[in-house]
Amino acid sequence: MSEIATIEIDGEKYEFPVIKGAENEVAIDIKALRGASGGVITLDPGFKNTGSCQSAITYLDGEQGILRYRGYAIEDLAEKGDFLETAYALIFGDLPDAATLTKFEADIKAQSHVDEDVKKILDGFPKTAHPMGVLASLTSALIAFNPETEDVESDEEMYNAIVTILGKFPVLVSWALRKKQGLPLDYGDDSLGYVENIAKLLFKKPNSEYKQNDIVINALDKLLILHADHEQNCSTSTVRIVGSSHAGLFASISAGISALWGPLHGGANQAVLEMLEAIKEDGGDTKKYMAKAKDKQDPFRLMGFGHRVYKNFDPRATIIKVAADEVLGDLGVADPVLDIAKGLEQEALNDEYFVKRKLYPNVDFYSGIIYRAMGIPTDMFTVMFALGRLPGWIAQWREMRLKKEPIGRPRQIYTGENHRPFTDLDKR
Repeated sequence: MSEIATIEIDGEKYEFPVIKGAENEVAIDIKALRGASGGVITLDPGFKNTGSCQSAITYLDGEQGILRYRGYAIEDLAEKGDFLETAYALIFGDLPDAATLTKFEADIKAQSHVDEDVKKILDGFPKTAHPMGVLASLTSALIAFNPETEDVESDEEMYNAIVTILGKFPVLVSWALRKKQGLPLDYGDDSLGYVENIAKLLFKKPNSEYKQNDIVINALDKLLILHADHEQNCSTSTVRIVGSSHAGLFASISAGISALWGPLHGGANQAVLEMLEAIKEDGGDTKKYMAKAKDKQDPFRLMGFGHRVYKNFDPRATIIKVAADEVLGDLGVADPVLDIAKGLEQEALNDEYFVKRKLYPNVDFYSGIIYRAMGIPTDMFTVMFALGRLPGWIAQWREMRLKKEPIGRPRQIYTGENHRPFTDLDKR
């Protein structure tokens, strides 16, 4: 017999089924509450205690520091796999065999060309435009150039839409960067692997031969894997709720980009570098700022330490710290901001106040350091986050559509004025 939860309201009792997930998470299924009770709803600002769906994609345990995609440990994916394998597993459920992966990559490459007229849209943006705004706009514009991807129902149509966005998105990301830097736009190199091509799209200069740096490629590959999905966060929930109206994949992804743009979500690694810049401008005294972070009366906030979901450690940070050290060692960048970052890291890892509260450097801290060392501008950091998160958004959108989930429509508790008379304009 399944478990039942009972809710009592004004003396009336209502029973609801208790659902258990694959990892023994427990939820009360209250979808019948409003109908059974004559209009009673639950109130949960920010949906902190509300499950919006049942999903087989990502498992996250913040207390234990566990992150798995489709059951695969993030540590194994980052160490043994690559980004395209991870993307396939997230979207379709299992790691691909060699033949499947080869076809997947070939299908993506076949769709990597972006219509020349998209450049005209890009030309309309000033160089000062934030790259996230540019990326969201260009992604939405792809609908007009690829109308067959908008209203998809069959498996074949859905697959074609998926490989199309995976093929074109890195080009749009690079265009957002190159527009800002005044560099010529490129379409990439089909002879390269997926991540290798991304690096060339981003870093190739017009007046010199491009040389691939394998340490940079490895770090970029790991960063993209680590950001590929993270359960029902703000941007992912946005993708699902937009897609629930049967909006197409590209429109849903564009909405997710806008949600990711916010400083409380994808903008966190940008906030880390802005904080480091501010510390540098104030003399670079890390001990001073560590003291400010511990002072409850001081408004200063130490960005990139601790995590609202992970209450122990961020498993992604443990992985990417190694790559950060390798990149900094290989590139040998002389940068006082990066020196401040390393100083803060060492002090936080050895400071009793931070250790006791488990305020360890998180993935945003290390990703910001790596992108800075690679020469990527600070306001491009969130764009790189979006590039990594793309397969997760696709997987969530696909799952929602295949399960034929209902359109998202939260309720509210009205707190405004009661009914009142309309006053004519000349009497107000």
